[in-house]
Amino acid sequence: MASVFDVAAYILQQQGLMTTWKLQKLVYYSQAWSLVWDDDALFPEEIEAWANGPVVRELYDSYRGEFRVSRSQNGNADALTDDQHETVDAVLGFYGDKSPQWLSDLTHMEDPWQMGLAQRRRSILVERNPAQAAELRIHDLGRHQDGGRRQVERQQPPRRAR
Repeated sequence: MASVFDVAAYILQQQGLMTTWKLQKLVYYSQAWSLVWDDDALFPEEIEAWANGPVVRELYDSYRGEFRVSRSQNGNADALTDDQHETVDAVLGFYGDKSPQWLSDLTHMEDPWQMGLAQRRRSILVERNPAQAAELRIHDLGRHQDGGRRQVERQQPPRRAR
């Protein structure tokens, strides 16, 4: 299985320079949509509910003290499968041009982050339970009648049938 660093490496390879804050949100959405679309986690590390939204502690620790990053220190973008690249590409196609503040605001409207803070739990995604992950209410996509998937696919070529 790929690590959060591998996913971050791929995101940075595709998007270039960004804030660590934005990278955290793109990693979060990549994991969430992988669970929904592919019934599989991209990486095993837990996502935690922090004041500014979802954070993977290991990724935070890796970039501590840095505001902007352009490449991964520990990851390998090639560790992702073709299906995982496709999932992350679809996420980047929808969220990649959004500002860090926009992404943070969006995560604050969503149940996983709100429940994590309300229950004073750190872990906000049930990373290894795709059935529960499919119930995520991802505000800008998941609350659409079509479940949001077609919304993203309009931004990217349709995902191939499995």
